[in-house]
Amino acid sequence: MTEASEYRVSILFPLPLPEPFDYLVPAEMVLQPGDHVRAPLGKRSARGVVWAVKAGPGERKLKPVEGPAGGPPLPAGIRRFVDWLARYLVQSPGIVLRSVLRSTDALKPSPTETVYLRGTGEPDRMTDARQRVIDAVMALREASAADLAREAGVTASVVKGLVRSGALTEQVRQVDAPFDDPDPDGEGLTLTVMQAEAAGVLRRLARAGGFQAALLDGVTGSGKTEVYFEAIAEILRLEPDAQILIMLPEIALTEAVLSRFEARFGAEPALWHSGAGPKARRRTWREVAEGRARIVVGARSSLFLPFPNLRMIVVDEEHDPTYKQDEGLPYQGRDLAVVRAKIEGAMVILASATPSLESLANAQAGRYVHVRLAARPGAAILPEIDTIDLREHPAEKGRWMSPPLIEAVRETLERGEQSLLYLNRRGYAPLVLCRTCGHRMVSPDTQSYLVEHRYTGRLVCHVTGFSMPKPKHCPGCNAEDSLTSIGPGVERVAEEAKLTFPEARVEIYSSDSRAGAEIVSAMERGEIDILVGTQIAAKGHNFPGLTLVGVIDADLGLAGGDPRAGERTFQTLVQVAGRAGRAERPGRALLQTHQPEHDAIQALIAGDRDAFLDMEFMVRESLGLPPFGRLAAIGFMSMNLETLDRVANDYAAKAPNSEGIEIWGPAEPPRAMIRGWHRRRILVRADKEIDISAYLRAWSNRVKTPPSVRVSIDVEPYSFI
Repeated sequence: MTEASEYRVSILFPLPLPEPFDYLVPAEMVLQPGDHVRAPLGKRSARGVVWAVKAGPGERKLKPVEGPAGGPPLPAGIRRFVDWLARYLVQSPGIVLRSVLRSTDALKPSPTETVYLRGTGEPDRMTDARQRVIDAVMALREASAADLAREAGVTASVVKGLVRSGALTEQVRQVDAPFDDPDPDGEGLTLTVMQAEAAGVLRRLARAGGFQAALLDGVTGSGKTEVYFEAIAEILRLEPDAQILIMLPEIALTEAVLSRFEARFGAEPALWHSGAGPKARRRTWREVAEGRARIVVGARSSLFLPFPNLRMIVVDEEHDPTYKQDEGLPYQGRDLAVVRAKIEGAMVILASATPSLESLANAQAGRYVHVRLAARPGAAILPEIDTIDLREHPAEKGRWMSPPLIEAVRETLERGEQSLLYLNRRGYAPLVLCRTCGHRMVSPDTQSYLVEHRYTGRLVCHVTGFSMPKPKHCPGCNAEDSLTSIGPGVERVAEEAKLTFPEARVEIYSSDSRAGAEIVSAMERGEIDILVGTQIAAKGHNFPGLTLVGVIDADLGLAGGDPRAGERTFQTLVQVAGRAGRAERPGRALLQTHQPEHDAIQALIAGDRDAFLDMEFMVRESLGLPPFGRLAAIGFMSMNLETLDRVANDYAAKAPNSEGIEIWGPAEPPRAMIRGWHRRRILVRADKEIDISAYLRAWSNRVKTPPSVRVSIDVEPYSFI
């Protein structure tokens, strides 16, 4: 018989289940919301999190909880964040929880290791072997028995003998050491008057407490990082146990931020990104959950870390499209940072030289405090920007650098300064086709062209990751040596730069670069004359000797049906042009274009950002697009094209009728097949006041789809391909 003292808990599992499940708990087992437990799920035991505690055993017969699973409990803030996000993204809460519980090893205590140090005693008899061990420990200061034995060329028994004699001492310590606490009173750079005023605004917001949101809007090189460092210092002074998250769009930027952070605060922050190994992620997750990791620098997924006392979030380069995750759990990291801060009652700072229209609209409406930095400090000034009309100054046949750009690079080299040639295309060429039959090389089971990477001799699909050696014969007509490369990539531009300037030191910097940190360091030291880079070279780097930026194809982002194309092109060109002239030498940016009259390019040349933004706002408002409306995408994928079309059309037919909602599709997206899966898409546009998430959930509940068709929902999509 069930005892009255028993009670129930609702347990959420990190699985695609619709809701938490109830279990019975004996009175002697004390569980609280956030505790990690194990419970039976079907025929197996599963790990989950207590989501709620309920009085009494209830009327239904329930399975009992197996017991606690250990580890620091999930704080209330992250649990509320999971619930909110599941509703907003129209996902099961278990899918969202899975993004929180990334490192299951972090729920266990840190593993320990035994190390040996020089003791106060001496061995009864000194031998050569023993002396070598003592010399080794003096050189290493501390080491494991295996490392000491290997270093000294002895067996482990020699080490153990020295321990017994007191010549070595044994110490057991945690493998995952705590992170050092930052010092808010460390010496920073001397701020200009404008920077000091901006920092003062942020410090006042920090002192006000509770949820505060600020848009730190500063031109490239204006010192935004130093300004938000002052806000971080203020938070640390106010709350000794405060935790702070700094989000970055690219892993490649972390090295520069880490060195600046350590110089300012005297401690290295914890790191969280996909490039970190399991051990580093285990350590960071556990130290964050225990409240001991005070500062975290991370990518968008760091938003899901279980901070118990999160007091500030900084989103650096907040406009960057890489904050949007399209696959798996689709979300916009910038927007969720604001939500997480609001839930936690924390401060959020969005920093950018080219803020997103969404953030600017919030600043204009008074929801964010707008903090502006309109100039670079000291003698550094913004670069002069001009266009090269390719209709008047075309490049030579088979080349991509126009005569005016070549002359500008030559003058820069003669002055001993650096140039950046920018093209947002990886590889050597974006298209490979047969001169004989016109066959185009595409990735198997997709409609994506294979990109030639000449340095590796392979053709690569940048959508699926498929790669293959470049064939000797055309797969279409079997003609020998008939495959030719069409269009430029960074490898091709670098090849042209080397031919044009044979004495120059030329390097390529893209997301394919294996030694990205080394390339950045070499550029900072002046060991590179011409850097040929993709968008990664335009993000947050400070190259003192760089005075010329040449944009090979300023028109590249303007084509297609993306409603954000103009905004993204403007942001990218501002960011890449802003790499020039960041020290005392003036900079110059030249944009090669066939459309010098385009609004984005004209606004950039005139330095009239507000005029461009006003026009973008007007167009978006007239169409009811973000930030004046809401968008969502419903994606369909199936191996069977006939089934796919039938299911997508049936789904569209069952859309609820509602004022202020427009439904477009189903239609074939530009990439209509990926990895053998055919694709269709429905776009939903809603007026701003409509709860589009609730509408999509009601719609999805009306439809049952067969297992052969995958259906995905993306609230506020950023990719339209």
